[in-house]
Amino acid sequence: MKLIQTVKRRMGGEEKKPAPSKNVPQALSNKPSTSSSTRDRGEKADKDKDAPLPKLRDVGATEKTELFRNKIKACREVFDFSKEADSKAKDVKRQTLLEIVEYVNNTRNCFNETLMQDVLEMVGVNIFRSLKTRTADPFGAVDDEDEPNLEPSWPHLQIVYEFFLRFVVSNDVDPKIAKQFINHTFLMKLFELFSSEDPRERDYLKTILHRIYGKFMALRSFIRKNMQNVFYKVIYEDESPVGLAELLEILGSIINGFALPLKDEHRDLLLKGLLPLHKVKSISIFDQQLIYCMCQYIEKDPRLAYEIVIMLLQYWPSSGMAKQVLFLNELEEIVGQCQNEELTRLRDPLFKRISDCIACPHFQVAERTLFYWNNEQILEIISEQRTVVFPVLIHALHQNTNHWNAAVKNLTINVMQLMVQMDEALFHECVRLAQEKLEADEQKNQARNDKWAKFQLAHDKR
Repeated sequence: MKLIQTVKRRMGGEEKKPAPSKNVPQALSNKPSTSSSTRDRGEKADKDKDAPLPKLRDVGATEKTELFRNKIKACREVFDFSKEADSKAKDVKRQTLLEIVEYVNNTRNCFNETLMQDVLEMVGVNIFRSLKTRTADPFGAVDDEDEPNLEPSWPHLQIVYEFFLRFVVSNDVDPKIAKQFINHTFLMKLFELFSSEDPRERDYLKTILHRIYGKFMALRSFIRKNMQNVFYKVIYEDESPVGLAELLEILGSIINGFALPLKDEHRDLLLKGLLPLHKVKSISIFDQQLIYCMCQYIEKDPRLAYEIVIMLLQYWPSSGMAKQVLFLNELEEIVGQCQNEELTRLRDPLFKRISDCIACPHFQVAERTLFYWNNEQILEIISEQRTVVFPVLIHALHQNTNHWNAAVKNLTINVMQLMVQMDEALFHECVRLAQEKLEADEQKNQARNDKWAKFQLAHDKR
């Protein structure tokens, strides 16, 4: 407030004081009094109060702590960046923020217990605000080409976040003392900011929340539960998935630090919080981070691969080319981390799904599935389990020889040649069986069509 008053005074914003009235008697006007003496001292104090704060580097060591506190308090003033007013005052605040960040970077023991409340109050006043959000599409459509709504106050907000990050990582900050201010209420407000559309702000929030998780041991369980609550809102209440990618990125690192054997709480987070995220229509926003979390869980406990793949197959989209391709990418990543014991259990449902995707009329789904044969581990599984897998796959491949897309047709021929090299006799036997099944299906379809033709003819005669 001091800085703002100073700027207004310099710009001529302060009102001039009224001149003494001419009707006042001369005797009264010249008479010395206690009240006029007090007024003079008050005016002098106001002038000192409105004086601009000196630079931190220009004062002695004994005065720096108090001056640092005053500069932090001065930064509580929030400006409206949707208007062009107060440009000089905005620049003064920005310079003050840059100065205190530089001071923190170059000074040891600058955050003591008495300053913590002032720091958190200044940070809270600046970052906690109502956010502008777009109206959600009722069909869950996501336009990746839409430009995000950037925060207009970012020139100030960025430096406040930088200052807050320096505060969190500082060795001067004792978590036992700071947890009085960085508490559950503070974290709840911090989580709400993840719905900001500005990716720059979400990136700072991601780093800060991760640092808080690492430093404040007592808050770890609360942070994980809040993450799970955010997932529930996206899954069951159709809330915007903005910010979910950043939270999942943090969670991936957290999973990496889980102790073995996994606690029930950690398994519930996977089964009830992460896996149902595959049902979300706008999964493309956070699919890479979600895959990373799945892989981290499998790396921690390989036995979880079976549950993850089975749930993934249950959530498999029945339509929607783009989402099916994302699922195929994730399935390949997960299968690449599975052990032989889990792959044997998954063999039947896994290759049934692969077979269905090979025969998909959409060329991108069929093409992505056929690229599985570039994966050495999948080739090894097919070779080892060929007596069971060949009949399932070759039936779909045989259908694809008449696919409308030339690229899919050529890939199908190359895949069939690889399978011939694995076991030529078994391949030809499976092709014969696939051909017989195809002919039987054609006969069944023809019989059904003939029956419907008779019904139509009988109806036309009436």
